[in-house]
Amino acid sequence: MIQRPINSKVVKEKIDEMNLKCVGQASIRELNRIVDNIEKATGDKFIRMEMGVPGLDPPTIEVEAEILALKRGVGSKYPPFDGIPELKREISRLIKNFMNINVSEEGCFPTVGSMQGCYMSLMVSSRRKINKDKILFIDPGFPVNKRQVKVLGLQSINFDIYEYRGEKLRDKLESYLKGGDIAALIYSNPNNPSWIIFSEAELRIIGELATRYDVIVLEDLAYFGMDFRKDYSKPGEPPYIPTVARYTDNYILLISSSKSFSLAGQRIGMTAISDKLFNSKEDNLEKYFGSRIFGKAYIFGAMYALTSGVSHSTQYGLAALLKAVNDGKFHFLDYVKEYAYRAKAMKKLFTDNGFKIVYDMDESEPIADGFYFTLSYPGFSGNELVEELLYYGISSISLSTTGSDRLEGIRACVSLISRDQLPLLEERLKKFKHDHDSGFRIVTTSADS
Repeated sequence: MIQRPINSKVVKEKIDEMNLKCVGQASIRELNRIVDNIEKATGDKFIRMEMGVPGLDPPTIEVEAEILALKRGVGSKYPPFDGIPELKREISRLIKNFMNINVSEEGCFPTVGSMQGCYMSLMVSSRRKINKDKILFIDPGFPVNKRQVKVLGLQSINFDIYEYRGEKLRDKLESYLKGGDIAALIYSNPNNPSWIIFSEAELRIIGELATRYDVIVLEDLAYFGMDFRKDYSKPGEPPYIPTVARYTDNYILLISSSKSFSLAGQRIGMTAISDKLFNSKEDNLEKYFGSRIFGKAYIFGAMYALTSGVSHSTQYGLAALLKAVNDGKFHFLDYVKEYAYRAKAMKKLFTDNGFKIVYDMDESEPIADGFYFTLSYPGFSGNELVEELLYYGISSISLSTTGSDRLEGIRACVSLISRDQLPLLEERLKKFKHDHDSGFRIVTTSADS
């Protein structure tokens, strides 16, 4: 009898308890719950690759500034819900120093995580113009953004970018925009889950077409500057982080503090709206948000309806951290290079044991080592592979949930895998390869329906 690293009976039991039609189609949070339940029942620890949860401690600068703010008594006061002046100033400086883009402090503000910033951006962008209310996803992408669109009752369309890199992107993108009903398009750069990174030429195409067809670009910069092939660490010096903001005024930048700045638990993200878009006027906004001015509709309409502001002390903490970054006293990218090391080591372990990298090329060069990478295994769909790996103590998500056309693939996140877990990962992958080279498999029917 073949022995799995994890008790097969318990794994099956905990999967069944979730009453899912297809494990591979489960949300990230549902998979997270399954793995939590298996770990609790068996006492065995998983190689956790399903969630993009940062695995580094928050910088001391932020922690100390937040404690000091609490000691000053800010915890008893509502914060300005569009941001304390110190933080607005440092967000504007961050964008100038690392992207070489000017955005006024007025259009820079914190949100309860970048996810809230995205939600508000979708809400306001889709109500800016009558009959211009559809969202275009340049995929693959973060699955929760599609859930946000559904919650808002919006229509969406998508396409997988992998076959449309470089100049081929122009005709493909224009084929969607020329219909005139796209309110906004969204992508992440670096990309979650594939880790492809748009070139300046591709961003120019997106920007030019966004201007021509009056579409707002929602640029998700959750992994701000984390293309470690280039040195973006010096404030005010080139090279600068690639951005569509160089090529259009129709943009909203969504910057997470969770990954690049290791503050996932503090739930604070950053949003920056271009000056021109912030001050633009559209009649359709007023009936929803009380103002014709886009920026006012965003802040005093959408934001005010959703929150009384990001935690006061956290705003002070992030402001202090960004000031140190902007002043060149804290090199935030050096702090998170650990993720690149983990990605390189994990990719080798997987490929040495029969797996292949799905999104393997970034135009003409191999995919960089970063927060995510993608995998496949011969004979399995992505949905099937997610379930099969659970029996070997490895969790992941299927690319089918991300808008990808590569249905054979899964996404692996490196953030929660410490260096001392790499031998355990190697052991489990060797076991997986040994079993499957012998023709054994647990998931015997297609899980794609």
